[in-house]
Amino acid sequence: MRIFTDSGSDLSKDFFEKEEVHLFPLRVLVNGTEYDDIVGITTDQVYAAIEQGEQPKTSQVSLDVFLTAFEELAKSGEEGIYLAFSSELSGTCQTAIMAKNQILESYPDLQLAIIDTKCASYGLGLIVKEAVKLNKFGINFDEVVESLTKMAQSMEHLFTVGDLNYLAKGGRVSKSSAFVGGLLNIKPILNVEDGKLVPLEKTRGFKKATQRMIALMKERGGDFSNKTIGISHSNDETLLYEVKVAIEEALNPRAIEQTTIGSVIGAHVGRGTIAIFFTND
Repeated sequence: MRIFTDSGSDLSKDFFEKEEVHLFPLRVLVNGTEYDDIVGITTDQVYAAIEQGEQPKTSQVSLDVFLTAFEELAKSGEEGIYLAFSSELSGTCQTAIMAKNQILESYPDLQLAIIDTKCASYGLGLIVKEAVKLNKFGINFDEVVESLTKMAQSMEHLFTVGDLNYLAKGGRVSKSSAFVGGLLNIKPILNVEDGKLVPLEKTRGFKKATQRMIALMKERGGDFSNKTIGISHSNDETLLYEVKVAIEEALNPRAIEQTTIGSVIGAHVGRGTIAIFFTND
């Protein structure tokens, strides 16, 4: 079984190479040049451009890229699963469905499941890693699809951002709210609902935001002793360490995995963002 995902999963280039997961890179426009995410540009380069005042733009995977990969899958006779970045945040999933339908016209026996995970960043990444594990165990294709679909439906995302101005540029908050919020050190907590990134609450200061996110984790996740938590950060190791220690002390999870928020989401949330991912009860 072949596993496909896109760069909205915020997994590393090394992961894709080691686990032989097929990567569909979204496109990133920086300083007038367009790059394939992860393959053609690193997250460090994107954040460096942001620090210099650049506003990177992102675009979805092209139809031709999907057609090439899905035709190759069809010719191989293997089964495939594409775990897609939320359709509410990118048109990539819908383009993949179009490509699949086109390939089915010539290859009606194509066995390809496209799962709109409604997840983002390492929320999607954790599902991809679970897919790799199930594939290694030789689990039946239909059972894998069912298991991953359920995992996606139970995935929780909690974010807080360092600079409200990035949310204002994306239309998540008004410019005036961002200005006042900056003066008052407001740290919003955001949530993913049905694939959309939406504001949930407001707190004063990063420490209080962290405390509130951990309280929400307890409410939604229950017992974490057998759960893996994912943490994404936008190029800020200090914030990551603070949150990681606080979560370990409060929840004692089985494991905490971490990654850097990639170009696709980082371009819209800026530096100083922390995101936490876990499955609910």
